[in-house]
Amino acid sequence: MGDIAIIDLKEKVIGDNNKEADALRSELKEKGTYYINLMSSPGSGKTSTLLNILRRLPEDLRAAVMEADIDSDVDAVTLEKEGFTAVQLHTGGMCHLSADMSRQGLKALPDQDFDAVFLENVGNLVCPAEFDTGAHLNMCILSVTEGDDKPLKYPLMFTVCPVVIINKTDAITAFDFDMDKAIRNIHSKNSHAKVFPVSARTGEGFDELTEFLAEKIKG
Repeated sequence: MGDIAIIDLKEKVIGDNNKEADALRSELKEKGTYYINLMSSPGSGKTSTLLNILRRLPEDLRAAVMEADIDSDVDAVTLEKEGFTAVQLHTGGMCHLSADMSRQGLKALPDQDFDAVFLENVGNLVCPAEFDTGAHLNMCILSVTEGDDKPLKYPLMFTVCPVVIINKTDAITAFDFDMDKAIRNIHSKNSHAKVFPVSARTGEGFDELTEFLAEKIKG
C-alpha cells in the first residue's frame, strides 16, 4: 500500500484566516479605524469593562462595539441603552470569531466612519486566542475571581495579548488572589505585556487604561 496523505485541516483553516486577517487589518488602517479585540472567560466583566472605557474616551473619538455571542443580544442592548453604537454577532455555536466574521460584523455597523471598533469576543480562554480577527490590538481580562494561575493554565491567551486587564480588584480581599503573582505569571508568557488592574464596579484604574487606548487609537 502507498503512503497515506495526511492533511492538517486546522493548519489550513488558521492559515487562510491569517491571510484574511492581515488584509482586513490593512484595510482598516487605511480607513483610519483602530480595531480592538477583547477576550476573556465568561463572567469576567467584558461588557462592564467596555462601558467604563467608552465613557472615558475623548469626545473627539468615535467608537462602536461588536458583541459576539453564541446567542442572545443582552450585551448589545445594554450598550445601546447607554447611548453607544453596538451590533450583535451570533456565531452559530462557534466559540470564537474569525477574520471573515469580523468583516461581516464591521459591514453591519450603521456607520463606517469610526475611529475605533471594539470586539467583545465569545467568552472563552481557548478558541478566541487561536484565531486572528484582524484586530490591531488584542486585550484580555483576568478577573480576581478566576485565580492568579490562569495565565499558566491558558498560556496562548496571555501570549497573544500585549494588554491584560485584571478586573474586580475591589473584591480581591474576598478571594485567594495574589496580584504580584498574577503579574509574574502573565509576564512569564508575555514579558512585554502591559497590565492594568481595574475595578469595573468602582471605576478604579480606568483613567490610565483609557488614556493608553486613546493614544493607540489616535496613532
